[in-house]
Amino acid sequence: MKRLTFLILTVCALCAAARDREVRLRIIETSDIHGNYFPYDFLARRTGSGGLARICTYVRSQREALGRDAVVLLDNGDILQGQPSAYYYNYIDTAAVHVCAAMLNYMGYDAATVGNHDIETGHPVYDRWTAACGFPVIAANATATTTGQPYWKPYAIVERQGVRIGVLGLVTPGVPTWLPEKLWAGLRFDDMVATARRYVAELRDREGADLVVGLFHSGTGRADARGALNENAALQVAREVPGFDLVLCGHDHREANRWVVNAAGDSVLVVNPAANGRKVAEVDVTLRRQEGKPVDKRLSARLVDVATLAPDAGFCRTFAGQEQAVKRFTEQVIGQNRTALTTRDAFFGPSAFVDLIHDLQLRLSGARISFTAPISFNAAIAAGPVRVSDMFNLYTYENQLYVMRLTGKEIKDYLEYSYGHWTRQMSGPDEHMLNFRAGADTLADAWQRLAWPSYNFDSAAGLRYTVDLSRPQGQKIRITGLTDGTPFSPDSTYRVAVNSYRGNGGGGLLTEGAGIPKDSLAGRIVWSTDRDLRFYLMEEIRRAGIIDARPRNDWKFIPEAWAEKAARRDSVLLFR
Repeated sequence: MKRLTFLILTVCALCAAARDREVRLRIIETSDIHGNYFPYDFLARRTGSGGLARICTYVRSQREALGRDAVVLLDNGDILQGQPSAYYYNYIDTAAVHVCAAMLNYMGYDAATVGNHDIETGHPVYDRWTAACGFPVIAANATATTTGQPYWKPYAIVERQGVRIGVLGLVTPGVPTWLPEKLWAGLRFDDMVATARRYVAELRDREGADLVVGLFHSGTGRADARGALNENAALQVAREVPGFDLVLCGHDHREANRWVVNAAGDSVLVVNPAANGRKVAEVDVTLRRQEGKPVDKRLSARLVDVATLAPDAGFCRTFAGQEQAVKRFTEQVIGQNRTALTTRDAFFGPSAFVDLIHDLQLRLSGARISFTAPISFNAAIAAGPVRVSDMFNLYTYENQLYVMRLTGKEIKDYLEYSYGHWTRQMSGPDEHMLNFRAGADTLADAWQRLAWPSYNFDSAAGLRYTVDLSRPQGQKIRITGLTDGTPFSPDSTYRVAVNSYRGNGGGGLLTEGAGIPKDSLAGRIVWSTDRDLRFYLMEEIRRAGIIDARPRNDWKFIPEAWAEKAARRDSVLLFR
């Protein structure tokens, strides 16, 4: 009897010790990988930096150093679009297991959420990818309209060393603003704050989560953000919804590592590793338990540069065949380019790079006017052979082409909105013409120096017009007619070619600029392509055999002397 009592007391003491012990965990987040799976850049046709192969090296080292049961690995979406490796397994080889799912399974991911660019691939792609992932894919606010329940799982429970970690997935609710409905048919995207409120209590109370983590494909956003359906709402959720210990975010490609005080007075850590697999977010958690309950949690974070790590040898061996298949696809020569093309010209006036897209949009659609922007911030296509990989530099996203009915007044207001954000009001030639962000000269990433993203720098083809840099927003544009000699009238209706991102309201040029209600946009669409614009660019180049792109010169900045001097100065600041 004494022996039995002793054993019982010993077991109880061990259990109490387990309940009261300190646990140390490391959470690793990747986000916005954008197809950077292999240690090779298929666009530049050279060894790349960052990517899953190098992240695999880092994750393996952490598991070896800390123990597999001390590491949690999470992905935050936008992984199925960007490099040709994603495109190939999205649309070309659709019979094989999607290489991205196979890689994430190989690396031992614990959960992942979906991003807007994952949804952009369409149901056949992301449904196939989800089914192949050997871990929970989560997005609590992506709701199936037929059931009113989340289309993906709302959250995942990850257990490490007796600690229950609740991971709530959310995706930016801006998806319907940017993508054609057929890509997200049967879904709606609910407000992040309201959805988080619904599930945090469930994670805490019903699931018994010791640590609650937000895995949000949404940027930090403004610190003072309020209201519903914000695109970048990570800070807003962290601040307004008590219960989170940690918010891992993404989407906006901007690094973050900061603390927020929530409505209950508690501190919440918010972290973002930016994009393309060059950095990962690493969060160390020290959790002390008493009587089986967490009584003390300490978190610290850092962003770890993995861009130059050696690729994991086992990863590279396992996926060598897939890498070669993508190389064969991207290195196909589809035509010849007579002169080098670059997006850099497009910031300061008409450019051959952008006008090549304008010409294709007008030819495909039969529209009288075309709107487009330098979709890639800093891309180039060399003179000589044109390969499939060049098409991903020429046109980054899988946008379709729409033709929409717009009045002349809406067209002018659209252009006023674009150029009003693109350029400043100048008082002389020694001022900036581009609208730079405050402290632009201190920012390492060139694209962040612009206050307005380059993919919203829409110009028009098919119109003759000037942009007066001396005038304020709303008074810059003077349209003198169509390029075919037809007079332009603000009261007439025109067929205008735009990409699907713009046609669904992306960038606000049609809604805030032209003043068209969001729910009226679909009714303005009179025609659309079945495939993405990149596909038609490739087909057109194959047909023609030669690219001989030249600026259309349908428009110009005035005063021209001001623009010329400012362009020389601003190009140095932008691309130094």
